[in-house]
This record gives sequence, C-alpha cells and structure tokens, in this order.
Amino acid sequence: MAHKFDLGRRAGVLLPLSTLRGRAGDLGSYADAGPIADWLLSAGCTLWQHLPLNEVSPGQDSPYAASSSFALEPVYVDLRVIPDLEALTPEEEGVLARLRREPRVDFEGHRRVKLAALRRAFGRFREREGGTDRERAFREFRREHGAWIEDWALYRALHDERRKSWRDWEPALRDRDPGALEEARARLRETIDELCYVQWIADSQWRAGRAVANGKGVKILGDLPFMVAEDSADVWSFQRFFRFDATVGVPPDAYAAEGQDWGLPVPRWEEMRSAGDPWLHHRADRAAELYDAFRVDHVVGLYRTYARPLDKGPPFFIPADEPRQREQGERILALLGQKAEVLAEDLGVVPDFVRASLATQEIPGTKVLRWENDLGVPRDVARFPRVSVAVTGTHDTESLKSWWEGLKDWEREHQLRQPLLAPLSGPSEKSFTPQTRTALLELAFSSSSDALLVPITDALGWQDRMNAPGTVGTHNWTFRLPWSLPELFSSPAPVAAARELAHLAERYGRKR
Repeated sequence: MAHKFDLGRRAGVLLPLSTLRGRAGDLGSYADAGPIADWLLSAGCTLWQHLPLNEVSPGQDSPYAASSSFALEPVYVDLRVIPDLEALTPEEEGVLARLRREPRVDFEGHRRVKLAALRRAFGRFREREGGTDRERAFREFRREHGAWIEDWALYRALHDERRKSWRDWEPALRDRDPGALEEARARLRETIDELCYVQWIADSQWRAGRAVANGKGVKILGDLPFMVAEDSADVWSFQRFFRFDATVGVPPDAYAAEGQDWGLPVPRWEEMRSAGDPWLHHRADRAAELYDAFRVDHVVGLYRTYARPLDKGPPFFIPADEPRQREQGERILALLGQKAEVLAEDLGVVPDFVRASLATQEIPGTKVLRWENDLGVPRDVARFPRVSVAVTGTHDTESLKSWWEGLKDWEREHQLRQPLLAPLSGPSEKSFTPQTRTALLELAFSSSSDALLVPITDALGWQDRMNAPGTVGTHNWTFRLPWSLPELFSSPAPVAAARELAHLAERYGRKR
C-alpha cells in the first residue's frame, strides 16, 4: 500500500539548488540546506521542492538528462566541508571567483573545478584513511548501495574511457559478458573507487542537509523522472527490461500536431514484473533515502507508455487496453510509494480514468492555476480537491508575469471576474504590477488543495523562467538568484517576498 501524501495543509517553494548561491556566492550545495530551510520558514513555507538531483549526462545542463536514477550530481558538493581537501589551487580559486560574478550558472565551469578537487581529495583519503572509521564508513556505504553503485561506477569509468554510448561498445562489454566485466573492473579499479568516493561525499552531505531541514520542520519534495536516457547506467545494467526498436513520446495534442518523440527507451513492463520489478524497487528505495516525498514525472506514462517505432510504423500504447493500463499504473505507483509519499504530475493529455485512479489511491494530482479553466472560464479554486497540489507554475511554464501580460483581452476579463482578482480591474489591469502578483499569489494560497507550491520566480514576480520546452541553449536551467544565502535575509526583495508568503500562509491556514 502506498504512503498517502498526508503532510497537512502546507505551502512550499520550488527552489532548485542550481538557482541558489551559497554563503560565498558560489553554486548552491547539499550542505546549504539549513540556511535555505531557515529562509523558507521565514516565508511560512514547510515544503522545499527540488528538481531531480540525479547526476546528469556529460555535456548536459538539464536535470532530466540523467545518466543514472541513483547517483547524485557532484556539482552540488560543497568543497569547503570535505575533510580530505586541503586547499584549492590559485587557478581554481580564480575560476570560482569568475563564476561567482556570472549572472547565470556555468555548470561545466563548476564541474571542472569540483571534479579536479574531488580527485585530489580522494587521493588524500586513500593515503591517510586506511583502517580508520572513515574508511569503514566508505566501505559500508558501498555495501549498502551495492544494488546500483558498482555497476554505475563501472559504466561511468568505461563511458569516460570510450566517449561513446554503451550501445557502440565492443560486444563483450556491451552485452555484459561476465569475464569482460571482471577484467574491466580490475583494470579500472582506481577510477571506480574514486567515483564511489565522490558519491559517498555527495550522499553524506545531502543526507546531513536533509536531516537539518527536517529537524527545522521543512519537508523535502523531490522529483522522480519518468524514464532515463538510453545511454545510461540503468539501461546498460537492466537491458532485458527495455526495447530498442521504438522510443517513448506523447500523442498529438493541441500543442504538437504530430505528438512528441522524447527519444527515451521503451520499458518492458511485463518483463520487469515477471522478474520482481528490481529496477523499480531500487528506484523507490533510493528516492525514499533522498526525499520525504517525491513528484512522479509524467505519471500517465506509468499507466500507458506511448511508443513510437523507429521504422516509422504506427505509434502504440503499452499496454494496449484501459483495464490493463489502470492495473499497471496502480501497481507501479503502489510500489513507488511504499517508503515515501508520492505526488503525480498529471499535466497534458491525461485520460479521465487516470485521474479517477489517482483519486481512488488518494495520490495528489497537480493543479496549475492558469490551466484550470473551462473554455477560458477559470474554475473555482475553492473547489479544487483537497488531495491535490495547487501551483502557480512549474519549471517548464512561463512566469506569472509573462502569462498575465500575454493574456488576450477576453481571457483577462474572465480572470478578473474571480473575487480575489476583481480589484485589479482598471486602467493598469494589463500590466503585471506588485498588486497583480499579490492577488495571484493570494488566489493560489486560498485554494482548497492541501499543498501549494510557488516557483521562486513567481514569488518574486519576475519574468525569468527555468526552462523553455522545445528549445535548446544556455538559457535553459541556468537561472540563478543574484543573492548569496546570507543576503536572502537582508536584501529587500527576498525579505519582502518572504514576508508576503508568510502573511498569505498565515491567512489561509498553511503556516505550520
């Protein structure tokens, strides 16, 4: 039986680590969870929503381009609190000084510095910690996570060596011949040990940070991507559970006449089930280690996966019929929710039976205020299901400011008929003023949904967005706030935003 999302009536903020600057103005880190929790509490918020923390594929910035469902992204490691690291080089200090001044995140720049420093730290750890408690803790971490970490580290070591997809490796390694794998492990032992060490450091920092946040009363809300890339440690390790003659996508809708092709491998759900669902169990266990609750991305894909054949044949759903689709989705969600609460990202084209199924399981769906309408007429937020998550936007939507200023006149007229928005009517109603922001936030906070989440950009009333779907470039995923962590408590804008959110949380019974 899945855990129910029963955290009470709460408010939270979507505040990815990548948007934050640490105490010195560097990239936000796993070790910064305590001060971040303090700022959230000053805003009356006890939910901290993240984007995926999984390690991303080489050359990628998107947290959804994961090379593993289990490994953590090392770019968020805090170098200052690693016992094995003595100092950065003058050149590294210079690079970090430059990166602090950048208005957007330079992931590659941060990775180069951090991975080089972590390599030196591992060398010192290996030299100095033989037979110590720390070495025993490291070995215990590897034993505890043996279900994924050794295969992941071997995949990473081989991938870095070959610089190409595992599908193009020599057959013995591609097909996981036991002798070839053993030879590779022996030859790459030092690299594998270093990769596992970096994961130990990242995992230790994140668990410590989460414990601090939890101790202050802040719950961590994570994100479970629907699928991983074909060129990933997961798919290489569990090849029998995926088919490679088709790719995952979504059917045609109002936004894409031919549907979308995401290029992801198609899961063999029945084969997974027959084998006892080891991959899904491992994912559920890892998510519960990292988060108090997590959002299941593209939940409809667990019920019915839309497969697009590589030979351009007709797309099809797996399973093909509704009864089997419902049974499969409910089975997988129950499995994922065994150790942590789950929420559902049920946006886009979702059959009615899926939302009915989620309601039966008491799994909260997502209510994006701007999309909750009937032919342009907004639905009453006071009638949203209690078991749901109201949001002003997501990491993929344009900001509240851009949305409001882009409304057609008739759409704005319908919005202004809502009692909380009616005072905005007048000469400046088309402009996004501080009063507009406050009114829209109040509308969200007043909803009957138990959970309420606001992207940090909407809380500030800014036009910035985190991602523009369908586009590629450094404008995606690289948004960052201009303040260091201490400045969140002293600069006028974040202080005012926190005060406003706290007032709304108090007024609408969300402050705990």
